Amino acid sequence: MKNALSPEELFDLSRSRAGEFLRDLEYPWQALPFIGEWILKIGATLPADLYDHPQDNVWIAKSARVAASASLTGPLIIGENTEVRHCAFIRGNALVGDGAVVGNSTELKNVILFDGVQVPHYNYVGDSILGYHAHLGAGALTSNVKSDKKNVVVRAEGKEIETGRKKVGAMVGDDVEVGCGSVLNPGTVIGRGASVYPLSSVRGFVPARHIYKKQGEIALKKEQ
Repeated sequence: MKNALSPEELFDLSRSRAGEFLRDLEYPWQALPFIGEWILKIGATLPADLYDHPQDNVWIAKSARVAASASLTGPLIIGENTEVRHCAFIRGNALVGDGAVVGNSTELKNVILFDGVQVPHYNYVGDSILGYHAHLGAGALTSNVKSDKKNVVVRAEGKEIETGRKKVGAMVGDDVEVGCGSVLNPGTVIGRGASVYPLSSVRGFVPARHIYKKQGEIALKKEQ
């Protein structure tokens, strides 16, 4: 039986430079302690004709467009043809793929953004992984710490999976659409091709190709 929460089920691993590392994990949140280490390994292999290395532990593709007002802290990789907009705040341990958008006043910390991810307007993404072509609407956030500060537990398919970590945001599969103003609570997992209504508070697991309307109301998408 396939594990619906595995990296291979949630993501096209060919769409991230971290794919080879993620492939060895049972659950994607197990990557969180190692993102900075992986960035340093990947960064050392990036070709100098395609990537600038403006400071220690920071690699920026020459084809990327980075606003002068953006704040960048390593370890950090910004992929090819990616746009980092005005006042983006990247706090380190951020692997940003190719063709992505990191928008105005968006904050990233300890994240993997696959190729084509869009977090374009006032988003917070911390201790999270966003799959290929995932999109967070304006003001959508990942919440990465429980109010009681206890370790995060992922609840999915009738199971409770201990993460052993106090900080776990969201694992968002390929082609997921998250509506404006939504909050993805700690330990949320959203399967490939799923959608989340605007202004939602999401916790737990949203299966692939389903629509999250509200707590307790998740519907299968109709075939196009």
